Parts: sequence; structure tokens; C-alpha cells
Amino acid sequence: MKVTRAVATTATATALLISLGAAAPAAAGVAHHPVKPGPLPPGKLIPPPPVKPGPHPPVKPGKPGSPSTLRELAAKAGVHISTAVDMTSLAEDSTYREYIAREFSTVTAENVMKWESTEPERGVHNWEEADRLVNFARANGQLVRGHTLVWHNQNPAWLTEGNFSKKELRDILRKHIMDEVRHFKGRIWHWDVANEIFNEDGTWRDTIWYRALGPSYVADALRWAHQADPKAKLYLNDYNVEGINPKSDAYYKLIKDLRRQGVPIHGFGIQGHLGVQYPYPNEVVENLQRFADLGVEIAFTEVDVRMPMPPDATKLQAQAHSYSGLLQACLLVKRCVSYTVWGFTDKYSWVPDWFEGEGAANLLDENYQPKPAHNAIVQTLRLAGQRR
Repeated sequence: MKVTRAVATTATATALLISLGAAAPAAAGVAHHPVKPGPLPPGKLIPPPPVKPGPHPPVKPGKPGSPSTLRELAAKAGVHISTAVDMTSLAEDSTYREYIAREFSTVTAENVMKWESTEPERGVHNWEEADRLVNFARANGQLVRGHTLVWHNQNPAWLTEGNFSKKELRDILRKHIMDEVRHFKGRIWHWDVANEIFNEDGTWRDTIWYRALGPSYVADALRWAHQADPKAKLYLNDYNVEGINPKSDAYYKLIKDLRRQGVPIHGFGIQGHLGVQYPYPNEVVENLQRFADLGVEIAFTEVDVRMPMPPDATKLQAQAHSYSGLLQACLLVKRCVSYTVWGFTDKYSWVPDWFEGEGAANLLDENYQPKPAHNAIVQTLRLAGQRR
């Protein structure tokens, strides 16, 4: 099925919200560093102006007939539905493995495509786990998002502890990108080429690459990735950029400049790590639309909505509104091509290890039982599909 969709109408947006209840209680906001956006009332979900959609690979539904799985519902709504995948859980937990195969149309490598995993010793590559994920995806008719080529975290010790000149670092970065992208050539749909390159105020993050090479390292990384696999879509990716703020402004300016220079940049990845204790970000639809108007795709790439433990009915309902709100924003912008959750079950969530006293961030609980957030996603996709 070709993934296309009509521009949403105001009635569509309103119907989606009304179907899920009244305006959300203080629904989710940013995950890493709270900012000061206000709540997003139903009236803010306005229809964007028409834009020409980018080419999307076809979604392959899990089963013929009436849509029932997430991937079938998403295919009918005209968007990909995705999850990050933990390879240990994939190998050891058959319920986890079967759910991914059945419910999602694309998958993202949670860790096994990061540099510390693919080249733990200089010049010694380990592709085994990443290849296993790609093969699993291909066997289940799924696309793969490669995550991530350039980041300030999860780099190998030989790199971070080495004493390299600027020229050596540039050569090392080029070789890393060329090696990894060439290894997976023709098998990766999207690459998160550069991840989390700006601070909250829109200034450049102080990283090994920025210190040595300046801001030009991003354009170089995109050019090298494109040279290694001209058919892969290349993304920049970050958190706290769901709404309009100094950080998303910095990405808007950078992508606009890169496009003007002819640098191959095809998409902007918005992570979507939220928390029910923070306000919902401002102007999400408007933010997505302005990037679409630059001619690039948009994708929600790492959505989860954490909460202070223990969960209760109010927190779970706020979580449901936040999950659905981001999905609705994606459905309202033609160039928003996919919606990825950063894990789907609380059983394997990263949140408790990083945010003390918080958790329950995913669509299913630790026993794989659907939460209100899952039901909200299903209902949002079903309504969107009915209105196409």
C-alpha cells in the first residue's frame, strides 16, 4: 500500500480530540530539561497548508483484511508505526519478539548501531547484532532506521581517550561513517546522521567533533553518508524540539542553510521524550509544518511519556493524551512519515535507570497489557484511517 494521506481538516483534528475525551490534563512535556511551554488546547491542532509529500516506501500490513494491528491501522492512516528494539530482549523473550513482528512497520536499533557497539576496538568492526536486527526486519517486511552515526555519547574508549589531531579526527569520523553506511547499504531506510548537536538555548553542544572541527562537521557527515548510500534518507535528530523554542529554531536555521548549500539533508527527527509532570510543548503542528515547508520529512523518532511512580488513573490518562497528541500532530502534516516509540513495554524501559522515581513510560505495562496510551494510539489511527 502506498503511504499517502489527504491534508487533515479542522473537523478531523477536532473529532480525533473529542473521541479521546476533553482537553488533556497537564499533559506531557519535555523529558530531559523542563522548559516553559503552555498546554496545547484542542483549538491549536489546526490544519496545515498543503505541501507536496515526499516519497515514502510502502507499508506492508501484517495481515490481509480489516486492519487490527498497529501497523495495519497505521498503513491505512498513511504513516509508519515503529519501535526501538533491544536485541537481548529480542533474542530471549518470545512475546517481545512476536509483538514487534506483528505490530510495527519499521524498527530502530536501540543501541547496536552506535559507535561503541560497531567498532569497540579501532579498525575491528562488530556488525553481528546490527545485522541480526536488519535480517529480522527484512523477514517481517519492516523498514529499518539506523541510529546513530555521530553522537557525543556511547563512543568507543579508543576514540574518547585518544590524543588525535584535528585532521586525524576528521579522517576517523569520515571512515566511521563510510564504513557503517556502506556495510548496511540498501538496507537502511533512514539514518540519524547527527544526534543531539544543540544545547537548549540553540547554541552548539560542546562535543569532541565541534571542538575539533567546528559546525562544518555536520555537513561533512551528511555528505559522507550520502556518498556511502545515496538512497538512504538522512536525518538530524534531537529531544526537546517538539514545539517552537530556541533549540528547534537552531535546527530550522541549520536545515534551511544546509538545503541552500545543497547538502543532502532529507529529514528532521523529533524524539518526543515527554513527562506527564511537565506542560505539553507549544505549537507542535506549526513546528512540524515549518520544517515540512523547507522540503524535508519529519519523524517522531523516540516517543515515550514517563511519569512519577506509582502510576494512577490521572497520570495514565495524561500519558494517553500526550501519546495521541504527538501522533495527531504527525497525521496533520503530510511530510511526517513515521511515529516511533522508544520501546513499547515497561518491562524493558530505559526510563527507571535514568530518572529516579519515574517510569511506566510505554504503551504496554510490564506484563504486556495495553494501557490507556495504547488504546489512544489505536483509536487515533483508526479515526485517521476512516477519514482518508
